[in-house]
Amino acid sequence: MKSYLPPLGPKADKDTVRRHNLSLVLRAVRDEGESAEATRAGVSARVGLTRAAVSSLVEQLLDSGFLTESGKTFSGQAGRPGTALKVARTGPAGLGVEINIDYVSVCVVDLAATGRVRQTEHLDNRGAPPGEVLGRAAGIAARALDSAREQGLHPVGAALALPGLVSGGAVRQAPNLGWNQVPAEELFARALTGLWPGASPLPVRSENEANLAALAELWFGGLDAVRSFLYLTGEIGVGGALVLDGELLRGAHGFAGEIGHVVVDPDGPECRCGSRGCLEQYAGQTALLRAAGVEESGGGAAGVMELERRARAGDARSVAAVAEAGRMLGRVLSGAVNLFDPDAVVLGGIYRCLMPWLSPPVDAELTGRVVSGLWSPDGGRLRASSVAGDAARGAAALVVQDVLADPVAYARPEPTDA
Repeated sequence: MKSYLPPLGPKADKDTVRRHNLSLVLRAVRDEGESAEATRAGVSARVGLTRAAVSSLVEQLLDSGFLTESGKTFSGQAGRPGTALKVARTGPAGLGVEINIDYVSVCVVDLAATGRVRQTEHLDNRGAPPGEVLGRAAGIAARALDSAREQGLHPVGAALALPGLVSGGAVRQAPNLGWNQVPAEELFARALTGLWPGASPLPVRSENEANLAALAELWFGGLDAVRSFLYLTGEIGVGGALVLDGELLRGAHGFAGEIGHVVVDPDGPECRCGSRGCLEQYAGQTALLRAAGVEESGGGAAGVMELERRARAGDARSVAAVAEAGRMLGRVLSGAVNLFDPDAVVLGGIYRCLMPWLSPPVDAELTGRVVSGLWSPDGGRLRASSVAGDAARGAAALVVQDVLADPVAYARPEPTDA
């Protein structure tokens, strides 16, 4: 009989088990350090290994530069005080690079996923050759890497956060950038290697920017116990991502979440994707600023700031434009909520600063259209994204997750005798 279960991996040997346990201990110290001081005894209790086993693993992590220890911590119970353990603030780190239509943002985070370097430049990337855009991004990344090196950090990989359909290291289609079949990882890696030569080129990976923003929200956004949510980010386009039980839903080909191209009206305005009446033609940044009459103030961040200022001042046209975008968002979101039943909907990007005017119509549509009856305007299920939940940080943290999963693969080399 044919099996539909995933193929079995090789049997775990002693080395594999130890590598797994090193990851367990390192992640336990990282997680514990967010709220309290970690000790060998506390880690032992948390991961279910003996104190002796944890002590051996901790020593290896200390020698490899992943952990540091300092002082004593007192639990208030009988016994000797423990030594406080912390994830090292130097050593391996992750580089995240978000390339969007009107800006590039670069972030370096350490093993605790603390942002240590941030550089953002507002650039009009529409119509520019992909190699030129990726080369400019590499230049910003190289400066960030220099700053990281000055802080004793050693980035071990880079992750690109890119708009559109991203798969296999390439942007298959990004309508708002005008990119098709662009080998983004290869172009960026080549440009970065030329600008920031090192012992070896940084490995580069890529992911859809909304997916990485959703992961940042999951990891750093303070969603409490929420592990299933629909994330929407408003920029020039409208991106979406779905997290179910703490796991990102990528789809069969990695293209899940393209909610901005759900058709609201088949006879509506033509979209850059080739269809008509897509959601982003009603709720994307360009559509919002046009409807509010803010185009004369310029697009991008300046236009959004002006829209927010006018809405706060009670400008009727601006408030009406945001409300109409909210109604369109709510109608599309209601279908997604009916389909996937998430615990919450999180709105990020430009939507975060527009929530006072955006959330009432979104909530009203969801309340009227979600068939479970579990949605209500005062239910707290519609949320603004946190400041920490951005795609560049999510990209950098993706690299750090690789280090935490297998620290041995990223351990500093043993010194050799001359």
